[in-house]
Amino acid sequence: MKRTVRCERAPAPRRPARGFTLIELLVAIAILAVVAILSWRGLDQIVRGRDTISRAMADERVFAQMFDQMRIDTRLAATDDEAGVPAISLDGGLLQIVRAFPVAPGAAPRLQVVRYRVSDGRVIRYASPPLANRGQLRGALGGDTDGWTSVSLMGGVGRISARFFVPAAGWTSDMADVRAQIQSNVNALKTPQLGNAPLPRSVTGLEVSVGAASLHRPITRVFLVGE
Repeated sequence: MKRTVRCERAPAPRRPARGFTLIELLVAIAILAVVAILSWRGLDQIVRGRDTISRAMADERVFAQMFDQMRIDTRLAATDDEAGVPAISLDGGLLQIVRAFPVAPGAAPRLQVVRYRVSDGRVIRYASPPLANRGQLRGALGGDTDGWTSVSLMGGVGRISARFFVPAAGWTSDMADVRAQIQSNVNALKTPQLGNAPLPRSVTGLEVSVGAASLHRPITRVFLVGE
């Protein structure tokens, strides 16, 4: 009986692990660079958007505070008869309002003159001391703002403009229309039936527009006078 002899082959030598080629490394680095740039741009846009929204919200708060103060001044506006002059007037870029000054119950009434103007790109509100009589009122209307309080309401303003609603003329910025309305109201009171009636207001509405560098177009608000 023949014996079978098995021949075992020697195991083949293991091939060393293959690494990345230089081209593959360069491609990977390029991809990582593109991803990093896109991520940075996205993050930069998020930060810029957040800053823009924050500035817009801050501007909105400032506008709201300024227009709220104008609304209060307009609501407390005196009548033309009480002021002896147009209670609301416009002279160039100067908006002037003669208004009632808050006093304690039972105290004698007081008037106050407030002015809005743009100075060095800022809206400034000037307010006179309380005025007890016509002489003090005439002095405040014809004088400067020495001794008045002043408050800067907002900055970055290019201009401030206003229009009045005059019953006989509609919306206008011409003070001649206001004075004509006052004269018409005075003439109407000369009739016997209206002799004891109060003098109607010559201006019943005020429209204010404010233009700022941060705005694409001016912001406009309308206020009722004495309401």
